[in-house]
Amino acid sequence: MNNVNSTPLVVKLGGAALECSDTLSQLFKAVAEYQKSAQRSIVIVHGGGYLVDDLMKKLNLETVKKDGLRVTPYEQIPVIAGALAGTANKLLQGQAIKDGLNAVGLSLADGGLCSVEELNPELGAVGKATPGNGEVLQAILAAGAMPIISSIGLTTQGQLMNVNADQAAVAVAGALDADLVLLSDVSGVLDGKGHLIPSLDKQQAQDLIQGQVITDGMIVKVEAALQAANDLGRAIEVATWRYPEKLNQLFAGKSIGTQFLPQ
Repeated sequence: MNNVNSTPLVVKLGGAALECSDTLSQLFKAVAEYQKSAQRSIVIVHGGGYLVDDLMKKLNLETVKKDGLRVTPYEQIPVIAGALAGTANKLLQGQAIKDGLNAVGLSLADGGLCSVEELNPELGAVGKATPGNGEVLQAILAAGAMPIISSIGLTTQGQLMNVNADQAAVAVAGALDADLVLLSDVSGVLDGKGHLIPSLDKQQAQDLIQGQVITDGMIVKVEAALQAANDLGRAIEVATWRYPEKLNQLFAGKSIGTQFLPQ
């Protein structure tokens, strides 16, 4: 692939975008249009909490979250892995193929992409992912395909692990030495008056968390973005998928949300 920008872009896709085929189609069409000019490789990393929530409800299993992370009892991980690495991944892959992309469905374990270990015994089968070997992923990109990666990983003992999708995207970006964008329902980080904050450093973010301006799942996202900015040594973007007309600007490296700056 003859890239003008040789640095890959990892796009974490989450929130209601996964529930709306129209939104997904607009996003994948924007990716397909952008990749016609072969400017850079794009990798999608996804969660799919809504699918897990629906499945847990049908199975009469309780959903418990702690500090924005889903508690995943070991006896439930096969069900959760099926929803994320199976259903969610293939629904996304199917939509991408429909919209003209050569999509390949993967997980964090494929090709040794990420190393995963238990994060905290209290959370059960919730994993912490660290960058592994990006060679297989690079080969897929070189073949002109777009990887779509679920946030399910494996430990060295072969144990399935559920990894927070924001944190998974950070690990994938580290394995590829890639730029990273976290796309969600919101435009970025908003101040107390609902205005978009163009950029944040660690201290400013901590002040907003302590002031309860940043709460719940956004705390996990913000902490993942700050970690990524420091680990990768480059600004990380948190933005929205709600404005497909702006996505080409985003893919080209322009900020449309909140940028997190390395310290």
